[in-house]
Amino acid sequence: MRFSAITRSAFLAVRLGFCALALVLLTACSNAESRLVLHTAKGEFAFTVEIADDGAERAQGLMFRDHLAPDAGMLFDYGTEQLASFWMQNTLIPLDMIFIGADGVVKNIHVNARPLDTTSIPSGVPIRFVLEIPGGRSTEIGLKVGDTMEHPRVGQGS
Repeated sequence: MRFSAITRSAFLAVRLGFCALALVLLTACSNAESRLVLHTAKGEFAFTVEIADDGAERAQGLMFRDHLAPDAGMLFDYGTEQLASFWMQNTLIPLDMIFIGADGVVKNIHVNARPLDTTSIPSGVPIRFVLEIPGGRSTEIGLKVGDTMEHPRVGQGS
């Protein structure tokens, strides 16, 4: 009977160890996805991003926020390339919208979208990602169409 209790304790310890490992790996994956790098002629620029990859997250976006750090943003992931259109309803801060293909190549840039403006801002071409960063930041870092984004989701399925 004693052997059985020891076996159960060992089994429980192994299960707890696997759970802890899974949690560490999930956290690491989450942390990896929160880092994004834009490659421009001026250099490499890292951003800490939130991911919006479902309908509710994409609908909420950066609405009602009154501040966004210069190295922060939100990456919208549509999973596949498609036409997309954004607006600034309920968005309180100016944003740059960077439209990016599945291969990580910048396809279009809309600089300084006006807060609270309901005018449609279309991607113009099929894209998989839209990166929103503080208004004017893409100009500061010298971002141009054809530059690239480095992120774990580039080249991967959603």
